[in-house]
Amino acid sequence: MPPKDIPLTDDQIEAIAERAAEVALEKVYTEVGKSVLKKLAWLTGAAVLGLAMWLSSHGALPKG
Repeated sequence: MPPKDIPLTDDQIEAIAERAAEVALEKVYTEVGKSVLKKLAWLTGAAVLGLAMWLSSHGALPKG
């Protein structure tokens, strides 16, 4: 048996819309945060690699 149509008040519709907007915004912030962290990780890795290469070219790293 399908559910009966339940009429919603304007206040209920407004509350549902506000909650949906909050959840959507939360998801956007999460994705932006992940993207920023990935870029930061790449930049950090590139900086460490560059520093290691520079130190190696100047004889500052021990030879294995």
